[in-house]
Amino acid sequence: MSELAIEFCGEWFRPSADDGDVFEIGRDGDLSIEDNPYLHRRFLRVSFESGIWWLANVGSLISATVCDAGGGVQSWLSPGNRLPIVFPTTSIVFTAGPTTYEILAQLHGAPYQEIRSEDPDSGATTIGMITFTTSQKQLIVALAEPMLRRDGTGLSEIPSSAAAAARLGWATTRFNRKLDNVCDKLDRIGVKGLRGGPGALATNRRARLVEYAVASRLVTSADLPLLDAADDG
Repeated sequence: MSELAIEFCGEWFRPSADDGDVFEIGRDGDLSIEDNPYLHRRFLRVSFESGIWWLANVGSLISATVCDAGGGVQSWLSPGNRLPIVFPTTSIVFTAGPTTYEILAQLHGAPYQEIRSEDPDSGATTIGMITFTTSQKQLIVALAEPMLRRDGTGLSEIPSSAAAAARLGWATTRFNRKLDNVCDKLDRIGVKGLRGGPGALATNRRARLVEYAVASRLVTSADLPLLDAADDG
């Protein structure tokens, strides 16, 4: 039988594989996350059924980004849906209010292996058929910087567009224009939650971009020096 361990902020949990047992994550779950009023009391539920570990979103408003450790497989887990946990390491990233969280699930005896790819030697980063320029990558790193510097903690706050623009020495209008371009590129390859529309707040779009970028390893702590590098215009 595969064994599952879940880590958050350096603390480890081992859900039971007994029939009928569930492990819940939320403000008042078995894994109790800080008293964040934007987070559901019961948000995610882990269970073992017919030889498979499942992750279910039992909340009503928040979605989670779920990705293998290599960033090759990524899913958006919306309320009411569930997916199997099948990789040796799975990253679960979600945002409640101003705070973004990351939880890791380690599966011993996993049926699948992560997909790992080497970084290109050029200054551009390619995801699928999409190429990101240096300045676009800088924008993503600026928004994800608190998450990338969290030093073992599983939570961080996402900067505002104005704060991220100032970090890069850009005008806010330039930052927002490039943010539109980055979100449009990712939307074209099927990344959900990045397009504007009724009720789609700018804060939510930034949070979704950070969730995807961190979970899929589009940016890592190794990219932090980009914040002080010259951009490409």
